[in-house]
Amino acid sequence: MTLGGRHALVTGGGQGIGAAVARALTTAGARVTVLGRHAETLEAVVAAGTAAAYVVADVTDATALPSAMAELAPVDILVNNAGAAESAPFVRTTSELWARMLAVNLTGVFVATQAVLPGMLARRWGRVVTIASTAGLTGYPYVSAYAAAKHGAIGLTRALAREIAASGVTVNAVCPGYTQTALIETSIARIAARGARSTESIRAEFTRASPQGRLVQPEEVAAAVLYFCGPGSDAVTGVSLPVAGGEVQ
Repeated sequence: MTLGGRHALVTGGGQGIGAAVARALTTAGARVTVLGRHAETLEAVVAAGTAAAYVVADVTDATALPSAMAELAPVDILVNNAGAAESAPFVRTTSELWARMLAVNLTGVFVATQAVLPGMLARRWGRVVTIASTAGLTGYPYVSAYAAAKHGAIGLTRALAREIAASGVTVNAVCPGYTQTALIETSIARIAARGARSTESIRAEFTRASPQGRLVQPEEVAAAVLYFCGPGSDAVTGVSLPVAGGEVQ
């Protein structure tokens, strides 16, 4: 029960990595609120005991999100997990796709972090952990907008960590490789729908990207988040930690 008395907010907490993070933080003793767009999935997380409460909000709504988060104060731990991935060749990447990727993967991180940071600074303690991606550490073809947004999220993490290093608030990022979530399954289905390859061959390609020859599990990402939030991590800030089976060093 290392996080007893702490309030944690997990965006995109209704499924996948977000739900796994919420479960890990709850098990560690934190009071966890999950935030997302779909009440039914959030209700299921609370009903399962993975979180204590939920709030329906969209991280891409820069006007409504701060108001929704203000009602949750104080927030001691913020996990910026909400995200989305869309693929397209660069020459067919529209300005709308570009804007969507930046809105959910970068601007949402900025808005959510800015909403909770003053309270953390006033209390001289806080943890901000952003779920970035190995795409933020390297380049992948056909996801230029997504990769740019994740690079931005890591840049924000590093800059803010230096800015507030002496405050008692740490800012870190976890960078999963291909992870066994609904997001990866959607990507596989989208590629398969083009008709060129089978679902099995596409999944095998994702798996081969890891030197370990497997997909990362959401619980492994959650364990990295828990480290950044737990005791003994006070001196760890500005870090972007790959959880990717050795794909990115």
